[in-house]
Amino acid sequence: MIPPHLDPEVFRSYLDRTRWFGGKGRPYTVTDVHALGELPGGPPVVVIHLVEVTYADDEGGTELYQVPLAFYESPEGRLDHAFVGWWEDPDHGWQHAYDAVHDRDAMALWQRAFAEAAGTGRVDVGAFRFHRLPGHDLDLEAHSSLFSGEQSNSSVAFGEDALMKVFRKVTPGTNPDIAVHEVLTRAGSGHVAALYGWLDVDDGGEPLQLAMLQQFLRTASDGWDLALASVRSLFADPEVHAHDSGGDFAGESTRLGEALREVHEALREHFPSETRPAAAAAELAATMTGRLEAALGVVPELAEHAATLRATFAAVSKLDGLEVQQVHGDLHLGQTLRTSQAWKIVDFEGEPAKALAERQLPDSPWRDVAGMLRSFDYAARVVERSLSTSDDADAARIDHRAQEWSERNKNHFLHAYVGGQPTHAQQVLLNAYVADKAVYETVYETRNRPSWVAIPLQAVARIGAA
Repeated sequence: MIPPHLDPEVFRSYLDRTRWFGGKGRPYTVTDVHALGELPGGPPVVVIHLVEVTYADDEGGTELYQVPLAFYESPEGRLDHAFVGWWEDPDHGWQHAYDAVHDRDAMALWQRAFAEAAGTGRVDVGAFRFHRLPGHDLDLEAHSSLFSGEQSNSSVAFGEDALMKVFRKVTPGTNPDIAVHEVLTRAGSGHVAALYGWLDVDDGGEPLQLAMLQQFLRTASDGWDLALASVRSLFADPEVHAHDSGGDFAGESTRLGEALREVHEALREHFPSETRPAAAAAELAATMTGRLEAALGVVPELAEHAATLRATFAAVSKLDGLEVQQVHGDLHLGQTLRTSQAWKIVDFEGEPAKALAERQLPDSPWRDVAGMLRSFDYAARVVERSLSTSDDADAARIDHRAQEWSERNKNHFLHAYVGGQPTHAQQVLLNAYVADKAVYETVYETRNRPSWVAIPLQAVARIGAA
C-alpha cells in the first residue's frame, strides 16, 4: 500500500522523464511506493525508495525501480533537474525531494559507508548491508560525477578512484553483474574492472542488490568507438585494403578474442557448467525457430530467407549435446574497454529484457562470441551508412571495404578465441547464434530504427549465400 503522504503520480511523472525507466511507451500505473530505509551519515537525509509499476498491456507484469531521494527543507536550485516532488514526510516534516544520484552531498553517504565497511568486510546499517572486498582504499575527498547517456542504470564516478553503479530496475536475488565481478576479482582476472563492494538489503530471505562499487577505468577507451575510428580510417582512402589501413583493427580483435577466451575459462572454473544431452540442443533449435516465426510477422523481408534460417537452426538439433556455463549474455563492442594494458569486459548483467532468473542460468559461450561477431559487422555498416554517394561504383567499393573490414576482424577475433579453427559442432552452434542474433536485430531495428533494418537484413542474406 502506498503511504498516504506519497502521491503515485509524482513518481510516475519522474519515471517518465528519466533515461533509465524501461517501461516507456507501455501503459502502467504506480501500484506501490515504500521506503527501504535511510542511509547513515547525513545531512542531507537520504531515503532509498522502491517504486512498483504494474503494466496494463497484453504483456502485463510488474517491475521494481530504485529511486533514492535526498531531502531538503528548502528548494535546492542546483538540483532542479532532479526534482521529484515535495511533501510532508512523517519522519522529517516538509521536504523537497531530489533524485540523490545527482547530488554530490548525498552520494558522499554511500562513499563513506563503503569506506567504513573496508575494515570488516561488511557494515550493517538498519536494513542496509554494505559489503567490501579487500585491497583498495577509497579516496573520501573525491567528489561524485554522474555519467550521462542512455543507460538502464545510473553510474556515478568518485573522482578518479571508483565507480558506483546504482541498479534502477531491481529484482530479489543475486545480480550476475555482482556475482561475476566478485568471482573474477578474487581470481585476479585482468579483464574486468575490479569489484570493490556492493550494497544490498534483505527482501524476505533473498538479497535485493541495489548498487555495486568497482574500479573506475578513467583512461580506458570504449571498444565501439575504437572500432568506428578504425572503419573511418579505412574509408578515408578508398584504394587501401583493410590489412594495409593505418587504422587496422585486427590486432585489437585478436587481443579481444584472447580476453574473452580467458574470461570464459575463468567463469567455467568458478561457476557451474555442464554438458546437456541432445534433447537440450533440439530444444535450443526449436526456441530459435520459434523466434524466427514470430519475427516473420514483424519483418516481412525475412520471408525470402526463412528456409535457410530454419535449416541453420535445424542443424543444431542434430548435435549430440550442448555445453553451457556462466557467460556475459549481452556481449558487444560497447561492453568492452581498452586500457593501456588489456581489454576489459564490463556489464555482466546479461540481456536487460530477460528476467533475472533467466539471466542467472548457464548458457552457451557461443552466444557471447556471436554477439561480438555481429558487433563487428555493425561497426562497419554504421560507418558505411554515414557516407553518401550517388555513384554506383563508389557505393560498391564502399560496400566491399565494409565487408572486408568486418570479415577480417571477425576472423581474427574468432581464431584467437578458439585458438585455431572451430570444430564442426562449434561452427554449427556459432552459425545458429549469429543467425538468431541477426533475426533479433531485424525486429529491434524495425521497431526502433527502421532506416537501420538493412544492416541485419544484409547479414541474414549473407547466411543464405554462404
